[in-house]
Amino acid sequence: MDLLSKVNVLGQVSFYEAIAFFVWKFYATNCLAGASGSLTEPLQVPRDIDLSPGQPLQSSQPSSGLGVIGRRSVSDLGAIGDNLTGSAVNSGAMHNQLYNLQMLEAAYHKLPQPKDSERARSYIPRHPAATPPSYPQVQLPMASNPAFWERLSMHSYGTDTLFFAFYYQQNTYQQYLAAKELKKQSWRYHRKYNTWFQRHEEPKVTTDEYEQGTYVYFDFHVGKDDKQGWCQRIKTEFTFEYNYLEDELIV
Repeated sequence: MDLLSKVNVLGQVSFYEAIAFFVWKFYATNCLAGASGSLTEPLQVPRDIDLSPGQPLQSSQPSSGLGVIGRRSVSDLGAIGDNLTGSAVNSGAMHNQLYNLQMLEAAYHKLPQPKDSERARSYIPRHPAATPPSYPQVQLPMASNPAFWERLSMHSYGTDTLFFAFYYQQNTYQQYLAAKELKKQSWRYHRKYNTWFQRHEEPKVTTDEYEQGTYVYFDFHVGKDDKQGWCQRIKTEFTFEYNYLEDELIV
């Protein structure tokens, strides 16, 4: 029985009682239960036949300012994938308590591991190449500075750079920072297709399980034919199922 189910059985549980149960559960199980991440390595995943290539997005076609996937409107301040139906709207206190319990449950599945206490290792290039001494031999420290990525996202070429870092800097802090900035731009990661989507217009259909409409998505495949290309494409009549929506990274 998970933490949230335990709370439902016990009825009213204070935040501190929930913490006590969380600690007890950790020592009772005596294990480090790490969960696999949602951001997989898309470059190793072939193109899914369900996502046929759409038309390339023209630079004159704006896609921002239309809200975030998983939300019914721009003014909606609910959680991702939460459509805020009449029965789902609770008081502020209940919402905060549920949020705290959800964070505790998420923390239990992301417990620290022994390697987290190890000293940071020196930079080791993945693909070393012979270069002149004047060429930089180590990674620039600014590449690990969140402020650098925030400024980068403001430039016209910033979004393409964020996509490059996300797909070609797998399992690094830079991939995390790139994903965080993409989410700030209302891009949302689709775990089935391993790519990023953004609303191109307001959804035509919205339910608690999915939304349907026209979207912009990033085609990360690289090829010589018209069906592949490192570019943004438009996908019409697309159904975005919320169970494939990555919602672990909070911005």
